[in-house]
Amino acid sequence: MLSVTFLQFDLFWESPEKNRLKIDALLEDHKPESDIIVLPEMFTTGFTMNSADLAETMEGKTMVWLRANAARWDAVFTGSIIVKEGDSFYNRLIWMPPDDGLQYYDKRHLFRMGEEHRAFASGSEKLITDFKGWRFRPLICYDLRFPVWSRNRNDYDVLIYIANWPESRREVWKSLLIARALENQCYVLGLNRVGTDGKNISYSGDSLLIDPRGEILSKTKAYEESVETVKISLEELQDFRKKFPVYLDADNFSIY
Repeated sequence: MLSVTFLQFDLFWESPEKNRLKIDALLEDHKPESDIIVLPEMFTTGFTMNSADLAETMEGKTMVWLRANAARWDAVFTGSIIVKEGDSFYNRLIWMPPDDGLQYYDKRHLFRMGEEHRAFASGSEKLITDFKGWRFRPLICYDLRFPVWSRNRNDYDVLIYIANWPESRREVWKSLLIARALENQCYVLGLNRVGTDGKNISYSGDSLLIDPRGEILSKTKAYEESVETVKISLEELQDFRKKFPVYLDADNFSIY
């Protein structure tokens, strides 16, 4: 069994230190015994396009904080932050294991309706990573709308989406998360924030952990801050895939 903890909370707008302290307080209050701790998209700032002023480096304060917390809680920490690399800015998901085997994924699909494509550079590389015998594919928010990019080629077991997904499209969020679990025969975790950001956009949360049959395993409530831990079973996943091997009939394709 694998324990996954996800933090649905209201972010302080463009305030990295306040957000790091808030996460510390939430973790101390709940003291999760977990293998993976998942934080929202842009968990230090909210979904801001002020990339030039708020970007950090890969040696910055948040990276130091992530490394320390992964060791402190003996768990993978993952979530995205604004990172500057060269002359470009990225909405970068950090995958920080407790052994410091850092990996990252740069958001491929930038939300043009929010002008994210003007403030950030797009990533082009997938991240599929192993931990404790499981294979993980972490993605970011708008990526959820693009099933080809999310497609399971029998190469992962858990699909993770971290988000700042507005309340106005909450039914789309929930529907697509369930669809991704069904079509990819995997566990899907969708973690979203709550509250209202600095652009007066509201977020309902609606964070879900879904099994490969499309059944919701989590109990996190919409609009409420919460820290929830859910256990998932690799044996159950493998048994389901063996009994109903849809992937054997999947279409072959390449992404350019």
